[in-house]
Amino acid sequence: MNKKIANIICFGLPLPMLIISLFIGSSGHVSAIDYITLLYKKIMDGNLNTDEIAHYQMISNILLNVRMPRILLTFLVGAALSTSGAVLQGIFRNPLVDSYILGISSGAAFGASLAILYSLSFVNAYAFVVGSLAVILTYSIAGSNKQTSTVSIILSGMIISGVFMALLTAVQYISNPYKLQAIVQWAMGNLHATSWVELKQAFLPIIITITIVYLYRWRINLLALGDEAAKSVGVNPTFDKLILITCATLMTTTTVAVAGIISFYGLFLPHIVRMLLGSDNSKSIPGNIFLGGSFLLLIDNLSRALFVFEVPIGIFTTILGGAFFVFLMRKNKLNWN
Repeated sequence: MNKKIANIICFGLPLPMLIISLFIGSSGHVSAIDYITLLYKKIMDGNLNTDEIAHYQMISNILLNVRMPRILLTFLVGAALSTSGAVLQGIFRNPLVDSYILGISSGAAFGASLAILYSLSFVNAYAFVVGSLAVILTYSIAGSNKQTSTVSIILSGMIISGVFMALLTAVQYISNPYKLQAIVQWAMGNLHATSWVELKQAFLPIIITITIVYLYRWRINLLALGDEAAKSVGVNPTFDKLILITCATLMTTTTVAVAGIISFYGLFLPHIVRMLLGSDNSKSIPGNIFLGGSFLLLIDNLSRALFVFEVPIGIFTTILGGAFFVFLMRKNKLNWN
């Protein structure tokens, strides 16, 4: 693909998508033309009649208090999942690695479900602690020998993921009907109840970790060459991996705490970015940040507008991720160059 078109797709899409998303939803009373007309009249003329004032206030309330926090949180969640997937795939030098396969998502989901079950505060903290525990267990199992291979890490991650998913199912089994409904809806990946509270909870952890990953983006290229090659150019691979895996874990656990399990997104989106921008992480990491947020916004818009009822966003990402990997396998493009 032409580099100019690829850059427009990755970096020019976020702002238009954010604006368009404001006017997509179930409410038929929110029209972009009406809002712009009333806003222009309010600013230029200042004389709105009673009906116009009521209509303007209603539209403003829907846009600013219902749709705006959801749109911003969706963008942050998409950017975080895509970036964490790209980081893990680069570190482990495997295109099939993401936070779900390494057990981070399922561990965080179990921790957050416990917090929901017992009505505990700081759901994000419980998700991070158990998600971090999942990573530690994955490494412990894979590192039983002195040489820790990528295959052993992935296999142990799949085992840990399965265990925590079983524990999540156990939590659902012992929950009362009201808590069960909340946990099940949340586990499918859902943003329908987003408010400014959830956005505030997720904003700082995601922004800080994404900033750190952005600053470390060129080091991921060195880590992808292997530990010996990284050491030969003065990089401490153990320390850098610890920093980057911690950032990926915090990003993932934060998204799980506020949005539930959004499967496959951190697996297939980095592939799309590499197809557009190439495998150089100094370019693909910013691409994952911006296109990751924009593409999840597009999926969320479809989940809100495609049917008369809202489909959980995790269902869409699972279907799209499965279809995308079938396409890559059929075209023999599932490689790591």
